Amino acid sequence: MEADVTLTVDGIERALTVDTRTTLLDLLRDRLGVTSPKKGCDHGQCGACTVLLNGRRVISCLAFAVAHDGAEVTTANGLAGADGLHPVQQAFLDQDAFQCGYCTPGQICSAVGMLQEAEAGHPSHVTADLSAGLPGAPDAPGNPSNPGIPLDDAEIRERMSGNLCRCGAYVNIVAAVRQAAGAIGGGTGT
Repeated sequence: MEADVTLTVDGIERALTVDTRTTLLDLLRDRLGVTSPKKGCDHGQCGACTVLLNGRRVISCLAFAVAHDGAEVTTANGLAGADGLHPVQQAFLDQDAFQCGYCTPGQICSAVGMLQEAEAGHPSHVTADLSAGLPGAPDAPGNPSNPGIPLDDAEIRERMSGNLCRCGAYVNIVAAVRQAAGAIGGGTGT
């Protein structure tokens, strides 16, 4: 069975007909030639295929393309602007946060998404003050004085734990996310 799907991928609207079993990852790579998301495990366990779907990070190998008709997809290719690299991309270069580079596009998209989540006050498993992001709290999202969730190294590691690096560049990845958080305006606890 086939269905028509329209997606905006890295700012370009794309319309095509796909088999209803086609994953978002396969649509991006095989049908549209967008190869920055990688097929690592194809089971949602490694994070190499992470993209931003309507601004939220998702594992694209587990998402059916037809379920996201009309969505906006941003890959690592679509993060840079006319004025240069996205702060997360620049931080990955500055901190040498990659070795073979296979996982890097997924790591970068995941870092962008997790920085947005932390800024919005979404807690993680290691967040010390779970009430900090609740509506009505003095530092709730939407309150101009809300600093979001402070990002120390434990928060960064926990939030990035769904993205595996076969080369083990984790120390530099944490440093890159810490640098990007500072550049974007997110707080760090270190």
